[in-house]
Amino acid sequence: MTERALVFTDEREVSVRQVETPALAENEVRVDADVSAISSGTELLIYRDQAPAGIAADSSLETLNGDLSYPLQYGYSLVGIVTDAGRGVDDEWIGREVIAFHPHQTRFNATTDCLTPLPPDLDRRAGALFPSAETATNFLLDGAPKVGERVVVFGAGVIGLCTTRLLAEFPLDSLVVVEPRPSRRDIARSFGADEAVRPEAVDTPFDAAGNEGSADLVYELSGRPEALDDAIDVAGYDSRIVVGSWYGSKRSELDLGGSFHRDRVEIVSSQVSTIDPTLRGRWSKDRRTQVALDNLRLIDHDALITDVVPFDRAETAYERLDETTEGTIQVLLSYD
Repeated sequence: MTERALVFTDEREVSVRQVETPALAENEVRVDADVSAISSGTELLIYRDQAPAGIAADSSLETLNGDLSYPLQYGYSLVGIVTDAGRGVDDEWIGREVIAFHPHQTRFNATTDCLTPLPPDLDRRAGALFPSAETATNFLLDGAPKVGERVVVFGAGVIGLCTTRLLAEFPLDSLVVVEPRPSRRDIARSFGADEAVRPEAVDTPFDAAGNEGSADLVYELSGRPEALDDAIDVAGYDSRIVVGSWYGSKRSELDLGGSFHRDRVEIVSSQVSTIDPTLRGRWSKDRRTQVALDNLRLIDHDALITDVVPFDRAETAYERLDETTEGTIQVLLSYD
């Protein structure tokens, strides 16, 4: 059986191609895609040829095999409906709407442990943002915001805005978002940020209080490696910086010759594929999934979804993400 799949073929080149889908195994179900979300982080790095080709696509997901060299299928945020089931799968799965960490493709087979049932109170467009809500949830687990802390988020893309919305639920002293685009700063405020400022004005919220007013916790989610330098500048003594951005092959110099050495600033990388080892005694991926689904209900997905593009015109979606930054946030592919 052949289906249509999106393939990254070269730098700034994608195409929809016919791919072979094997017969349904006993322990698999067949999923017909309805909508999928394009990641403006990892997928744009692949599209721009800024992802290290030799690195594994994602060893934690059986749907993403091989490395990131061309040609490849990639994507991890798809919502569809189960239309068939193997003999070893309960028929109750048939007709169920599910979230799948699967590349952009019209129809595919998957084992049920790779699927997350979409709760009936969430629509499919919201479901396509589940991986973003899960990533934001993981950032909060890693950053562990505390009551009364001053928190700064660099970057108001999809991930940054989802993280901002969840942080707004905490009794923080202040929540500041740093973002160059005015329209995204507006959304950050509507999502609960106390202030949203341009990168060149990042020190402004803390000027009056001196060093005591510097940030306790900083999230670098902009995708720009040079923003890590700004994150270090705004971080206070004994503060934490959580780097959720993946920079791919992009490089930038860091100035670690100032107060960084004496300020005992902790910098930690955070990626949703794993849970902090210190939390694994209480936190499993299943528990995090349920919390992320609850958190997804807090996020205004309509404010984030700016474009819905037919799957057959997927190349225009990537061009828009690549070239247009002000009005474009989350782009979905529709399989109608």
